[in-house]
Amino acid sequence: MGKSGKKDKVKGPKKKHLRARIAELEAELAAPKGPLVSPLAPAFPDLPAIGGVRFATAEAGVKYAGRTDVMLAEIAQGSAIAGVFTTSATRSGAVLDCQEKLKKRGASGGWAILVNSGNSNAFTGAAGAESVTAICTGVSHALGIPASRVLTSSTGVIGQPLPHDRIVAALDGLASRLAPEGIADAARAIMTTDTFPKGSTRTVDVDGTTVTIAGIAKGSGMIAPDMATMLAYVFTDAKVADRALQTMLSDLTKRTFNAVTVDSDTSTSDTLVVAATGRAGNEEIASARTRGGRAFRDALHEVLQDLALQLVMDGEGATKLVEVCVTGAANALDARRVASAIANSPLVKTAIAGEDPNWGRVVMAVGKSGARADRDRLTIRFGDILVAEKGQVSPDYTEESGAAYMKRDRITLSVDLGLGEASDAMWTCDLTCRYIEINADYRS
Repeated sequence: MGKSGKKDKVKGPKKKHLRARIAELEAELAAPKGPLVSPLAPAFPDLPAIGGVRFATAEAGVKYAGRTDVMLAEIAQGSAIAGVFTTSATRSGAVLDCQEKLKKRGASGGWAILVNSGNSNAFTGAAGAESVTAICTGVSHALGIPASRVLTSSTGVIGQPLPHDRIVAALDGLASRLAPEGIADAARAIMTTDTFPKGSTRTVDVDGTTVTIAGIAKGSGMIAPDMATMLAYVFTDAKVADRALQTMLSDLTKRTFNAVTVDSDTSTSDTLVVAATGRAGNEEIASARTRGGRAFRDALHEVLQDLALQLVMDGEGATKLVEVCVTGAANALDARRVASAIANSPLVKTAIAGEDPNWGRVVMAVGKSGARADRDRLTIRFGDILVAEKGQVSPDYTEESGAAYMKRDRITLSVDLGLGEASDAMWTCDLTCRYIEINADYRS
């Protein structure tokens, strides 16, 4: 009976359903709001110290409380350095400053990289440039190197002034704690919505000398070529010429960080820097065309690829890693258009999240891509399962086999256009309700 004395009019199955829904909503409200670790998260590797590089982290309170949010890397004098950055027209003050410094490469001495999380210092006008100058000047004083050789990166909320005074206040402490073994802590300090730290390492024989490469990255959402909401820093003790290092990095970025997407949104802050200290003692690599150069480039490719895939594995709310393979395109541009259209399609990504083998959405994505396509030459596969060919569903395909394949946490969608020899590959993830939860609350 209600307060009015009348009987409750909601009865039977409907009442039971409402009670169940209320209980479900109450459970959601009681659940912790922190990031859940991605089910695709790999174990963090044991990253080795790299000769000529030292790290330190601090809790500066840029945005987060009770966690490190600033990392400083000191790179020895004589090191080569290369960088690739976002193509966004609204890139941050830190990105603009890095691009200018790497273009001029003025002064001499070592290098330093200062990264903060929680605030991207993007779209902050003249104040953003002032913050970059203040941080670079502070690092210069703390380490005794020219400000023109200090690179900064900021990641987090767009449009809010960066409280750079908090970072500057932490610099002397950072400088006093620099240590070769600090790279793992650095990986954690640069995280924002990431649910796990990202690292990768390889060793390679370069003309009889063992060379080590180790890298860290952050990124989870706003991930799309070119490049992603990502920061990545790779360090090696190999001796490599500046120009050779930049050429290799620019080329490899196309097949790694520029081949991953979570949500098709390109960031204002993307930064990828590689530093080579030369401490391994190998003969200088002047080109990727030599035997030693090829070996180093291949190992660097593996590290960059590993880090790029970890971004997708940590895609906000991701439960499945998806590889999109396109072959038989008329040209390379068409191959990338088709791969991108499939990898970025919300309909494809939500179908994968629901484990629905809706191959019609792949057909749709091919058709909207703008690439040359012919219905009767198109072939679609889920893994090794032939789904469609010759303009229609394959006579041997069954929904049961497709649905069973979609239950995997690693999925390959293959499309052959049957028009040429060009091919491409991209990596993406599914699109789940968790993506909406994370981004709806991002600034709160």
